[in-house]
Amino acid sequence: MKITQFLKHHFRHFNSAALIDAAEGYKAHLDNGGQMMITLAGAMSTAELGISLAEMIRQDKVQIITCTGANLEEDVFNLVAHDYYERIPEYRDLSPKQEQELLERHMNRVTDTCIPEMEAMRRIEDVILEEWTEADQNGRSHFPHEFFYKILLSGRLEEFYQIDPKDSWLLEAAKKNLPIIVPGWEDSTLGNMFASHCISGDIKNVHTVKGGIEYMIFLSDWYLAKAREESKVGFFQIGGGIAGDFPICVVPMLHQDLQMEDVPLWGYFCQISDSTTSYGSYSGAVPNEKITWGKLGVDTPKYIIESDATIVAPLVFAIVLGE
Repeated sequence: MKITQFLKHHFRHFNSAALIDAAEGYKAHLDNGGQMMITLAGAMSTAELGISLAEMIRQDKVQIITCTGANLEEDVFNLVAHDYYERIPEYRDLSPKQEQELLERHMNRVTDTCIPEMEAMRRIEDVILEEWTEADQNGRSHFPHEFFYKILLSGRLEEFYQIDPKDSWLLEAAKKNLPIIVPGWEDSTLGNMFASHCISGDIKNVHTVKGGIEYMIFLSDWYLAKAREESKVGFFQIGGGIAGDFPICVVPMLHQDLQMEDVPLWGYFCQISDSTTSYGSYSGAVPNEKITWGKLGVDTPKYIIESDATIVAPLVFAIVLGE
């Protein structure tokens, strides 16, 4: 039985039914000539979402990605250092002393998975620092994802690959020169490293790596071109936080701040989240709240799947891919 057949037979109610509805809505949006943005919060790259997301990129099921700086870099960390990762199923039982022991071994824990500092983070730093320095010395500036694209497409990391490269979503995105938005990139390991090189004087111009305002300007140009010329743009949000909050605001910015008319609202919306609306949580807000902010319309197809994105996202992608 195909994955899609299994899901449609068993997933009939509650969040499982919402999953089916959202996936079918995603397919319908693309079939009608729409574009789709996927946003990645949390640690989806360390969860190895690339296994399914890379295929979505290959088959043109996603046209733009917004992600945190962590998701941007952690896909590459996994690409070059997978064999050095350690999984700790009993992570809930770790004592402070055991956590300290992981620190002393330079193993940075993300829930049940430890990322090796030397084999992953420092290995990438050595390569990307050359690109930062060269751009800095020549008065050029690029977005964070563009520096990654350059080192991936150059082949300089190929000798270190420890997974099948077809499972790296960022490598597939680089091959297609897929637009990527990375708000708050400074809040990442490599963002911290870049700041340290600016403080030490290795990098003279802090604007060598472009930031959030430049990303919003880029996104507004992209959105206007796609929404007006091709079709409405959909929004598939995995998790919450800045990865979703930042890009969805481009529409009300164009309407309310630039006073532009005839700019389509987002044409599809789905969020996978386990957050709640208590204490003013925006990540847990139901989609209808976004109507009041000028992001979605009354008739916009809207879905929310209240579940674990590491389980749900690959299943939605499987349906979209027809698996």
